[in-house]
Parts: sequence; structure tokens; C-alpha cells
Amino acid sequence: MMEALIVVDIQEGLINLGPANKENYIKKVKETISSFEEAGRDIIYIRHTESEGFLSEGDQSWLIYHELSPRPQDKIFNKNFNSIFKKTDVKAYLDSKGIKSYTMVGMQAEFCIDTSLKIGFEYGFEQVLVRDAVTTFDNNHLKAQQIIDFYQDYIWNNRFAKVLDIEDVKKLLN
Repeated sequence: MMEALIVVDIQEGLINLGPANKENYIKKVKETISSFEEAGRDIIYIRHTESEGFLSEGDQSWLIYHELSPRPQDKIFNKNFNSIFKKTDVKAYLDSKGIKSYTMVGMQAEFCIDTSLKIGFEYGFEQVLVRDAVTTFDNNHLKAQQIIDFYQDYIWNNRFAKVLDIEDVKKLLN
């Protein structure tokens, strides 16, 4: 059973830069959020925060993407590193709520998602990642889809987390 959903860095500025498969990605994320809301599970939003400029606190780019609309009961944490755990209260919050398993969606695959999954694994959390509810951008070496596929299929799945289709995640909520 998945006890919580963690939504990582889905912010106005990053979405406006046009990550890979943007429309399908947002659709999968919204479907995942709705499923967790309907199941009455905790939803935790993580927001990357820079000290100034792009993604700085209060800047339009820093806001959680407008199509997601966190509810008043949802928890929001700010982070300054490529990890949801480093110098945040995320682990303490999960521990205080007795949460030992969670599902993750978000961006960027090769930075915050990768680091957070590996640290969560070290902490002993049971982790699930929703297939295609993770994205990133093309870089000088690889296309975004190559990065996503590589991490989902060769790095994370059955090592640090289970990578499941949304329909299989929904089954875990029952």
C-alpha cells in the first residue's frame, strides 16, 4: 500500500521551459494526484528554491505549477539541493506520520528524482515511481526521452524503486 505521494519540483518556471512530453507528463501527474486525493492519502509537494532569480522564493517561476493546485491539507516543503531530504524536514515529517512507503512523480529525472530515490532507498522507504510521470530536458549529450528511459528502466526499477504504470499504482491504493 502506498501511504503518500511526493510531487517534486513541478513549478511554473520549469514547466514553462518545455520539458519532454510535457502534455502527457502533466496528464499523468494530475491523474496520480487525483488518485491519491480520492484514496485519502497524504500529498507532499516539494519546491526547488534558489537564493535569487529563477526559482527564487516569491518569483513566478518558483510557484507550484498552476494546474496542480495543492489543497490546504497538502504539505509543501522548499528545498535548496538536488534532494528532497537534504536540509529539509521531509524525512522527519514522513517519520512523524509513520509513512514508510510513497509514490513519487516530478522532475528532473537525472537530478532531484535520481538523488531523492537513492537517498530514500538508503533510509529504507518503499518507493514507487509512476512511469512517464517523470520528465527532464534535452542536454548536450542526450535527448530527454533517452535520459528518462535510461533511469526508469536501467537505474531505478527494481533497484531503488518500482517503476509502475499509473493503473498499477492505483491498485496499490486499495
